Amino acid sequence: MKSNMAGAIYLALAASIWGGMYVVSKYVLYFVPPLTLLWFRYLIGFSVLYFILNIQGRKQEKPASGRIRKKDWLLLAWIGFVGYFASIALQFIGTKAADAHTGAIITSASPVFIVIFARMLLHEKLTVQKVFSLILASIGVVIVIGWDIHVQTYFRGSLILAGAMITWALLSVYVKLASETMSSLVITTYGIMFGLLFTTPFMVMEVQEAAVTLNSIWVILGILYLGIVSTAGAFFLWNKGLEIMEAGSGSLFLFLQPVVGSFLGWLLLHENLNNRFFLGGSLILIAIAVSIIAEPARRNAVAHLESLQKKHAKGNLPK
Repeated sequence: MKSNMAGAIYLALAASIWGGMYVVSKYVLYFVPPLTLLWFRYLIGFSVLYFILNIQGRKQEKPASGRIRKKDWLLLAWIGFVGYFASIALQFIGTKAADAHTGAIITSASPVFIVIFARMLLHEKLTVQKVFSLILASIGVVIVIGWDIHVQTYFRGSLILAGAMITWALLSVYVKLASETMSSLVITTYGIMFGLLFTTPFMVMEVQEAAVTLNSIWVILGILYLGIVSTAGAFFLWNKGLEIMEAGSGSLFLFLQPVVGSFLGWLLLHENLNNRFFLGGSLILIAIAVSIIAEPARRNAVAHLESLQKKHAKGNLPK
């Protein structure tokens, strides 16, 4: 239970950071185009994590990256491409082609696909509690941000946002898969490194057409915050949480993003909070609580069954 709570805390912190990220990125994007901002985020995030990784390696008297096998590098490259490059880039492009509200609705369906992919690729059980929590949280997020969606008006943007949602779901599942052989710090560091490499050519093309203005201390501080906290910190926390919890159960914490975003919008931007926020937010929290409580019970049941099977195989139990 303690391990499960730690995983829940990691995932909740990551989702909360991302939920409040729009307040900073909304300001910085006035001065830095989106893919260039993404490149800065990854450059800073990778630098911070690589420094920490090397410090950890020196403490262990061997490089932490020395345990990575050749096939692990392929998996890290895939994580960097599908999650840190494709998903985030599609989210930027899709939101620009649609609107933020439509983007919030479409991308909030990502946990549904995480559960589906986790069942297909990781063979995670699709329990009654998991389905109930997913439905309850989905209802909650719709109540919080509303259902005023304009798929027909923003058809192209909606398709791109759907791609962002699906690729993020794939990222989460493959991070869980990678955590079987690598630490969360290694996965995050080199996943971001590959994301940086894939983003670089598009950043170069973008800066040739769009201006980058870095003559304000607030813009620079905003970029540093996005790189250190929202990228290095939040990505690591998300990957660490998925290392501990099942991908399907952990996916529910993504629903905290609109709740935290709405709260910070009220706190910092003086936006209004209505009854829908409190009702929807309560449903999301209940769904997450059900998931946290149910997972240890499921793990104990599985462990007990495996123990019985081992005893039966050794002949300690009657057939």
